[in-house]
Amino acid sequence: MIDLDTIDISNLNRQFLFRLKDVGRSKAETAAEFIMERVPGCHVIPHVGKIQEKDIYFYKQFHIIISGLDNIEARRWMNSIIVNLVEYDEHGDINPDTIIPFIDGGTEGLRGQSRIILPKITPCFECTIESFPPQKAIPLCTIAETPRNAEHCISYVYLLEWERYFPEKILDKDSPEDMQWIYQQSLLRAEKFGISGVTYFKTLGVVKNIIPAVASTNAVIAATCVNEVIKLLTYCSQTVNNYFLYIGNEGCYTPTFNYECNPECLVCGDQSITRMITIPHDITLEEFMDRLRTEPTLQLKKPAIAGEKIMLYIPNPPGLELQLRPNLIKPMNTLIESGEIVTITDSMLPDISISLQVTLS
Repeated sequence: MIDLDTIDISNLNRQFLFRLKDVGRSKAETAAEFIMERVPGCHVIPHVGKIQEKDIYFYKQFHIIISGLDNIEARRWMNSIIVNLVEYDEHGDINPDTIIPFIDGGTEGLRGQSRIILPKITPCFECTIESFPPQKAIPLCTIAETPRNAEHCISYVYLLEWERYFPEKILDKDSPEDMQWIYQQSLLRAEKFGISGVTYFKTLGVVKNIIPAVASTNAVIAATCVNEVIKLLTYCSQTVNNYFLYIGNEGCYTPTFNYECNPECLVCGDQSITRMITIPHDITLEEFMDRLRTEPTLQLKKPAIAGEKIMLYIPNPPGLELQLRPNLIKPMNTLIESGEIVTITDSMLPDISISLQVTLS
């Protein structure tokens, strides 16, 4: 069991493994203790941290992985890791022993979903990324140079200032000390630009991307995920095929439907495919990156972009990002030639590189 969070009092009304006495403790450790007490003979090993902190060999040891993650970025990362674990024999056939079923569940208010992913057999999470609305991207130039609202000020401190001040420290979103620092620095930036509306609660909302949750919905989706695990381990019944929805806001509806594999999927499809894109010749690199973030088939978060001759932009390390930041305001026709192939990577999709042939119109 992996979780980086500590228990807050706001968790108690929707996460049913925790009690008032547990506030302030690690979620992973507390949940592990609860399960082992509730189910004698069950052995749970807790890991406190982010899933991205574990390497591919850690995940290789499991027979099944259940995801109850609270954001799309982490799901895409986990999906990419599991798909990359699939191996082929000398005849080009999949080695079934390397397939780790991935059970994913998620909720928002009175709605929820669960699904089964059999890597390289059924559609992976990335195959259906277009079904999720692209995240609203805030241009780096805007938050760095001309912030217009409280969210811009908070995002600037959260995305840029934290790494600059604390390059060796990962922001703990559940730490009052860390969040107070973000809040106070955001206030100072807001005052500099004459912007109002920065509050501690707004800071929490921007940084943690808080999503409403209801305990009954969480229980239903958790039960459907566990039910699918039992089917896979015992072969007692046919698994869901392959996406289950729970709609509880106007009754109780539980439709299922079958997603199909996307042959051009960035993760499980043919990665040798060079994708085509046409953009205005005078579009800036920052505007091009915004398009990569909002394009339904890509939805990248922090892309690193290399042309055939030069590196255009890389978000990390901070020193290199600062060196390449001036490229963000340059028109694309000053950085690449029309028809040039750019290579794009994103930490959200480990071991995946995207080739884009860019035509400048």
